[in-house]
Amino acid sequence: MKNKVAIVTGASSGIGKATAVRFAEEGAMIVAVGRNETGFAELREEVRDLEGTVRVHLADLTEQSQIDRLVSETVQHCGQIDVLVNAAGIIRSGTLAETPVDELDKLMNINVRSVYYLMQKVIPSLEKTRGNIVNISSIAGSRAFPGVMAYCISKAAVDQLTRCAALELAEKGIRVNAVNPGVVVTNLHKRGGMSEEAYEAFLENAKRTHPLGRPGEAREVADLVAFLASEKAGWITGVTYEIDGGRGQTCLR
Repeated sequence: MKNKVAIVTGASSGIGKATAVRFAEEGAMIVAVGRNETGFAELREEVRDLEGTVRVHLADLTEQSQIDRLVSETVQHCGQIDVLVNAAGIIRSGTLAETPVDELDKLMNINVRSVYYLMQKVIPSLEKTRGNIVNISSIAGSRAFPGVMAYCISKAAVDQLTRCAALELAEKGIRVNAVNPGVVVTNLHKRGGMSEEAYEAFLENAKRTHPLGRPGEAREVADLVAFLASEKAGWITGVTYEIDGGRGQTCLR
């Protein structure tokens, strides 16, 4: 990753932030995209003594004009784009009966539409560098879970977007893959409305629902993202990798 330019969305927290730090360790130039300035201050501190560099870009990814600006400014200031990591995303609880259509629209706009448009905009740059894309999906994209209907739908769409894009972009030398985490310790669920007490119970329950007996850490997912973004994964495309402590292998009892 040395001297490569990577756009990482959702980089002010969670898996996106961990990925930005991991890339900085490898010497990459990271364009960290998000809206949480406090999180970005923490990110800058974490990468202070690392080989790579971080350029913060505040943006609302539901606005196409802001994605246009992100891509054009990255090329202008960094000269190229080698990797795109789509880590920005939200979750909301609710069944089919309980989830209003406008709430579904919100999840689809952030979790799918912005990913689609950003992937579309970086194609010319990635073709020049024979770069690649890594999407952060979820085990909820391939397995059904009750109570998070809209989230499951959005992540299933990300998985299919990954596979279809991989086929279409292969002739341009662009690889496209996704990672599908199980429960990972981040602020995702609390930002989605889960209370601190409920989240602690949720993590405790993850010890039983994940065969390896614990939830995952953002750094573990970032390690897989870094591998897929590297030349070591040069013959891998169109794959959705489960990194879930075995959660995807279980069934209801």
